[in-house]
Amino acid sequence: MLGAAFFLVAILYSSTGHGGASGYIAVMALYGLAPQEIKPIALCMNIVVSLVAAIQFYRAGHFKRALFLPFILGSVPLAMLGGYLHLPTKWFNLLLGAVLAYAALQLAFKPAQQAQENIPRFGIAVAAGAAIGLLSGLIGVGGGIFLTPLLLLMGWANPRQAAAVSAPFILLNSMSGLAGFVMQSSYSGLPGSIILLAPAALAGGLLGGHLGSRILPMRGITLALSAVLFIAAFKLFYI
Repeated sequence: MLGAAFFLVAILYSSTGHGGASGYIAVMALYGLAPQEIKPIALCMNIVVSLVAAIQFYRAGHFKRALFLPFILGSVPLAMLGGYLHLPTKWFNLLLGAVLAYAALQLAFKPAQQAQENIPRFGIAVAAGAAIGLLSGLIGVGGGIFLTPLLLLMGWANPRQAAAVSAPFILLNSMSGLAGFVMQSSYSGLPGSIILLAPAALAGGLLGGHLGSRILPMRGITLALSAVLFIAAFKLFYI
């Protein structure tokens, strides 16, 4: 049952260039997994699925290097810090959930803006990437749930370009966050269930990445992203 849920989550998330960590976390929490298992499993699934999505969106010609680089420069070091830290997060999660729910509504009911030719100023993008990296490491996700709506709502990318930038962003942040988690003094090894769950996530990532990069219309990707953000908000509110 858990593998089937991971497969479905991976399809939905990878169609938007995401790894699916917030979805996996919600599923695992509802399934009753121990808290110390949830974060590393989610990050490992993120690495698998975002790698597949990054390759597929890149091969389809949607990746924008100039947009990607400043965000990732700011995010990776802070994602490692966030992965290392363990903080009480009740009010923090409620605030983030409200932000994600608002972004989901904006994307679902407002027409998508046309992507502009310019990209954000380098310093602004680095600072935004740093903030996203820290948040991502703290809650055990790759950051796409923050980066993709930012790119779309600011008009810096169309849905496929945003997905193509978010996928490698999530990949590197997830690797950095996992490294920070491993560095904790309480670390005792990765859960063995990762080996059993990874094939389901990989299969879902292959299917979803193909749909998002080549088949789904732009509006379909935006609506899928809105669903992803609502799942992430649910996770932060109730889990």
